[in-house]
Amino acid sequence: MQLGAALPAALAVLIGALGAQLSGPEAYLQVLLPGVLIVVLLLAVFRRRFLIWLFISGWVFIGVQQEWGHRLPTGLSGKDVTLQARIINVQTDAGSSRLRLAVESCLSPTNLPSCGALRSVRVSAYDDQRYRVGERWQMTLRLRPPGGFSNPDTFNFQQWLWREGIHATGYVRQEPKPERLSVATPTLRQKAIEMLSNQPLQEKTQRWLAALTLGDSEQLTQDDWTLLNATGTTHLVVISGLHVGLVASFVLLLARFTARLVTPTNWRLRAWPWWLAGAAAVGYAMLAGLAPPAMRAMIMTLLGLWVLSGRHAPGAWQAWWLALGIVLVIDPLALWRPGLWLSFIAVGWLIIIWQGRPRPKGLKGWCWALLRSQLLIAPLMAAAVLVAFGRVAPAAPLVNLVAVPWVSSVMVPSALLGWVLSPLPGIGFFVWWCFEQALQVFHQLLVMTVQWAPLLQPPAILVFPLVGALLLISLCWGLPNVPGWLRTSATLLLLSFPWWSVGEQLSQGELRVIVYDVGQGQLIELRSANYRLLYDTGPQFRSGFMPLQTLWSPGQVFDHVIVSHADNDHAGGVSALLKQHQVMQWSAPRGELLPVASEACVQGQQWRRDGIDYQILWPPKGENAFSSNDRSCVLQVSVGGQRLLITGDVGKDIERRMLANIAPPISVLVAGHHGSNTSSGVQFVQVSRPRHVIFSAGKDNPYNHPVDLVVRRFRYQQSCLWSTAQDGALEFSLNATQPVQIISMQKQLGVRKRC
Repeated sequence: MQLGAALPAALAVLIGALGAQLSGPEAYLQVLLPGVLIVVLLLAVFRRRFLIWLFISGWVFIGVQQEWGHRLPTGLSGKDVTLQARIINVQTDAGSSRLRLAVESCLSPTNLPSCGALRSVRVSAYDDQRYRVGERWQMTLRLRPPGGFSNPDTFNFQQWLWREGIHATGYVRQEPKPERLSVATPTLRQKAIEMLSNQPLQEKTQRWLAALTLGDSEQLTQDDWTLLNATGTTHLVVISGLHVGLVASFVLLLARFTARLVTPTNWRLRAWPWWLAGAAAVGYAMLAGLAPPAMRAMIMTLLGLWVLSGRHAPGAWQAWWLALGIVLVIDPLALWRPGLWLSFIAVGWLIIIWQGRPRPKGLKGWCWALLRSQLLIAPLMAAAVLVAFGRVAPAAPLVNLVAVPWVSSVMVPSALLGWVLSPLPGIGFFVWWCFEQALQVFHQLLVMTVQWAPLLQPPAILVFPLVGALLLISLCWGLPNVPGWLRTSATLLLLSFPWWSVGEQLSQGELRVIVYDVGQGQLIELRSANYRLLYDTGPQFRSGFMPLQTLWSPGQVFDHVIVSHADNDHAGGVSALLKQHQVMQWSAPRGELLPVASEACVQGQQWRRDGIDYQILWPPKGENAFSSNDRSCVLQVSVGGQRLLITGDVGKDIERRMLANIAPPISVLVAGHHGSNTSSGVQFVQVSRPRHVIFSAGKDNPYNHPVDLVVRRFRYQQSCLWSTAQDGALEFSLNATQPVQIISMQKQLGVRKRC
């Protein structure tokens, strides 16, 4: 490919990828493939030079389209399948392992759809078996199509599974027991990681060395990533141009020094040092896993070596487009990864702000260049991160002024030098010990930054105005010949952000309710003008994951948390609340064991906040012999004539006992026990006459909640039925002057529901 063709090649890749995404699953087999064949024939006759672009676009188009064909058929959701697979990634946690498997063959039960198209699955194994990357196993798995929770302003797990090429998720069945088919043949990367684990270094040092030098970011813990995200320094642990460039530069210097010794008269004309440096860049990027940032850095490094060696010099933008095109041809799904665009946006902006400027000279010149680059790139990257994740680290520009030179000049060179000197007893370890001390300084800097300026998650209504202000200040200060008054105005606009209005405020007597999608569990947020209450905290899964962790940034304040009872699907998120947020008051039934002191919720308790009445309808005072489900705190909330009733997991007998205290009709009922037939008895349904009924249940849950019998009872009362399993999170307002209108997360995504 000619370098002058970089731009059209990259555009052909983008058109192919976006066309595949927009056209829907397997469209190339039904409609587009015949059309493309006709276009190919026409171009072969009239415009042959365009065939190469069509071929590139078609290659990417088919590659993206095939991802849909590899997904687990919905008919196999929750069913057991037997497969043979190779382990390509392992994450170990207390009592469990999370495995990424490359499927070699798959066998599904008879009379069910075939799973032969599966290529990659992500499963959890809850056993003490030690799994290693590269091993081949035969396993029985219970799988489901890739999916995630649908909640407002949260991480889109389903999209993440899509762009990572994962076609099903689930867990390993222990009967029949998994069977190892072959042991792993250790790769160079695995040997290096094992060598690190045997070094007398702190565990934190070992995992940071693996991430910084080997690209094994899976070694970093959740706490590490939380700290990096909160300070805007995640880019420093990604294998990028810094790492690849250092390796290539070191090999080049060593090779040219050798050439000078071997051929002192014409060593400058030797080409092999440049080829060796290029090979080192490719080898190191492959060792790091060839992630998009590493691949982009490798391509840019190769182009830089080509130019410096005296060959044809492509323009900076030609190199940029060429790198983008090659990355997407190799990995089309990278188009949907935020990391790819963050990486390319950063490099593109650096090209813009330095194009036409003289090269820095001397230490002072390079220090000023670094300072200018960081200050100009920080607001643009903050805007990109805000669009991608809805959160931004306010102290990122300042902390990066210190962190970038510290990591690039001290940590990464010492980490790489330690590998070079590792064969020498004691010397390599000493260099890594120096790295360990530098890491301690870096880590302490990040901790202090988080304490001073924690992660900012602006209200959804302010996200894009803030993005616009950040882009404006980037353009005003980054582009030449911008009037000074405009730069000053853009700066003042951004600095005024803390005083921006957050839009609509809740008025007295208005209650905003969100029933979150947390799978087979329950978590409900009730919020008024000056009061915030949580009813239940959602589940904690066997892997340790709690959906509550994904809903809010740390540091939230809740006036009151009511835990209906101590079952895991209702109280599983208590530990996350304790660790990340502040709760002023806890309530739970007497006799329920929780990891926090709480007041007993008792029948007859009432309180009023912001013109809204709250009342506990159950359990009764004193000791009781009820089951944990039947002890559930039952909450009724009244706003004028509108009423919300949340019954926890109480059974039919308890529902009948509460009927005298229920004021029908109920505007919104969160159905008891997720729609189980143990709750929502006939008499209760007839008396309460709920206008809307919400089932907080998990998609494809093993209990088939809500059960058909309960659904028919409510339909007979002409209730409008909603389920978090199908509708995602559900949001509505209780207002004395307006009827209730429920908005589902799926409706926000374009799915309409009539009721």
